[in-house]
Amino acid sequence: MATVLLLRHGLTAMTGPVLAGRTPGVHLDDRGKKQAEAVADRLSSLKLSAVVTSPLERCAETAKAALTAQRRAGHRPLVKTDRRLLECDYGDWTGKQIKTLAKDPLWRIVQAQPSAATFPNGESMSAMAARAVQAVRTLDQHYSSTLGEDAVWVACSHGDVIKAILADALGMHLDLFQRIVVDPCSVSAIRYTEGRPFVLTQNDTGGELARLAPPKPAKGSRRRARAAEATVGGGAGGGSV
Repeated sequence: MATVLLLRHGLTAMTGPVLAGRTPGVHLDDRGKKQAEAVADRLSSLKLSAVVTSPLERCAETAKAALTAQRRAGHRPLVKTDRRLLECDYGDWTGKQIKTLAKDPLWRIVQAQPSAATFPNGESMSAMAARAVQAVRTLDQHYSSTLGEDAVWVACSHGDVIKAILADALGMHLDLFQRIVVDPCSVSAIRYTEGRPFVLTQNDTGGELARLAPPKPAKGSRRRARAAEATVGGGAGGGSV
């Protein structure tokens, strides 16, 4: 059971007032660089097996900060770029101010029924969610089988993409995913098991991350089965079940 850490990129000059989408050349600003360095330091308490990133610059730069901190700690994670982690293709909405888009009738659909939303000359939110979930689940299975059940890896992506992945892990319909908050340079963690995914943390923006390291692999068929079960009463923490 590998553990995937979903890392959102840091702030850019466009984050917030403008829907950057897949606009090329959007880099981290000074705030985003500081955020990336801070989360990289937090991640250095974990030995990462792999870092996979969206190809957009703001994600690649955030991932690079994490890789630099890992190498400084003596770790050498695998590095991969995966287009399935790309931001949603917002089509004609790309590059427009949020306050302008909020007046578009499609805005209410995106808010209340995102599964029915398709951006003009762009992608549907359902398609975005499907490719992102498939990417993370496939990569996680691959790293579990090739790097071991104690592997911890990072998927560096975008807000809506990470929200869709978390919604799937939580068993939520996509129409409820707007209830999830994913801040810049936040860390969310999922451990996929044979029985179900476990969401270990969401939107974590401070504190130590060593607690997200997987527990020691269970030995014996019954112990392995128990590792995929939820503990009645909540358990004692620290990854125990």
